Amino acid sequence: MAVRSIDEVLAALDEVVERAVRRGDRIGYFAALYRTVTAQVRVGVDTGFFDDAERMERLDVLFANRFLEALDAQQQGGRPTRSWRVAFEAAERWRPIVLQHLLVGINAHINLDLGVAAAETSPGRQLPGLRRDFDRINEILAGLMTGTRGALATVSPWMGLLDRLGGRGDDEVINFSFTVARAEAWRFATVLAPLPPDQRAAPIRGRDERVARLADVVLRPGWLTAGLLLVRSREGFDVGKTVEALTRVPPPPLASVEARVREDRAS
Repeated sequence: MAVRSIDEVLAALDEVVERAVRRGDRIGYFAALYRTVTAQVRVGVDTGFFDDAERMERLDVLFANRFLEALDAQQQGGRPTRSWRVAFEAAERWRPIVLQHLLVGINAHINLDLGVAAAETSPGRQLPGLRRDFDRINEILAGLMTGTRGALATVSPWMGLLDRLGGRGDDEVINFSFTVARAEAWRFATVLAPLPPDQRAAPIRGRDERVARLADVVLRPGWLTAGLLLVRSREGFDVGKTVEALTRVPPPPLASVEARVREDRAS
């Protein structure tokens, strides 16, 4: 059953995280991170941070249902979108490091789901009015990921090796950029928003294929793969411990989120 409010989203994500910890399921990593993002969106809705609180709750719920329904389809033997299927299948394998698990989940959710949810929330000419709130939810996630790297040091002590190998941020090294993802998600929303709902399936399928290919690159980043194997060899095997580390990461303050959004828009 689809959730209908942010409170129901939070409860559903709590269930996903608790079940993942019990089963040792690595999909709990993304769910724990996403739960923190959603809780901060809840704060923003309650405090008037967003331009339109009712619209933001609608976006948040549509957005979350994309993940929850994909996960349910996977667990029930159905066929979720390919980009989510890659993420779910990766969660069943030993080799990906924690950061890769997080990024393939974020990849499916931002690069595919967010554009779809935005177009459904604000179809047609309503879409431009959503832009600032769209950027704010992206910035909450990007800001959280910055803090996540420090928390991961407790369960992935060699993750800093990625910076030394690539000379860039960890996510950039394994072929994922939040800046690019946000821009592409918005571009996709502008493609979908003018279309009637019954004409969106084909572009969504096409987008899903491209996003799934990006997930494959994140999971198998060429020459860096050997370095990732070294990082993985020092990571813990306790899903619960990793989830606990992720849940301790504080979300970015909304004031700093707003400052970053204004800075990006000015540039």
